[in-house]
Amino acid sequence: MKGETRKKMVVGAADLIRRRGVNATSMREVVRHTGTPRGSIGHHFPHGKQQLVEEALLLAHQEVSAPLAELVSRSGTVSGLRAFIEGWRHILQKSDFEAGCPILAVAVEQYIGDDGLPNPLAQQQLLDIARTALEDWQKILCTGLRKDGLPPARARRLATLIISSVEGTVALCRASRSVRPLDDVQTELEALLTSAIKTVQASD
Repeated sequence: MKGETRKKMVVGAADLIRRRGVNATSMREVVRHTGTPRGSIGHHFPHGKQQLVEEALLLAHQEVSAPLAELVSRSGTVSGLRAFIEGWRHILQKSDFEAGCPILAVAVEQYIGDDGLPNPLAQQQLLDIARTALEDWQKILCTGLRKDGLPPARARRLATLIISSVEGTVALCRASRSVRPLDDVQTELEALLTSAIKTVQASD
């Protein structure tokens, strides 16, 4: 039961960060959002909001990394891209276009501590987690592209393009309340990857 309460709070925090950003996600709001006992805050997260946010980011990181790595390894990079985008399409539509990426939210906000003041040290620690997540997603795609035959530098650049394109497109979808930008980006990215892979394979 205790473990379930803790996990519920971490999942709830990640969901709120997706929707409202880091600074608008208070411990009180997490308790209200998840229906968990208020006394569980200090018990499960003795280091306060920063600890909860860190664990929410780690959860968001792994929710993408694990299935993406498995699918890219099993079925190739293009299949991994489709699943990555489909995951975002599901999140956007299910949340009525309120939810974005919690990792990106941390990357673009100045972190405000429990005392209401900017906390540069905490912000740097959260940025480190966000950077690690984004780099991990890029690494998974880069590894897949290398396996598909692309040279290291091209694979790295294309992996960076995919992550930056999809993350940016999520913002366009939220603003337009439509998945059309995501559909457009998916079409172009798939065409680009397919062409790059075929060109390399034809030259072998």
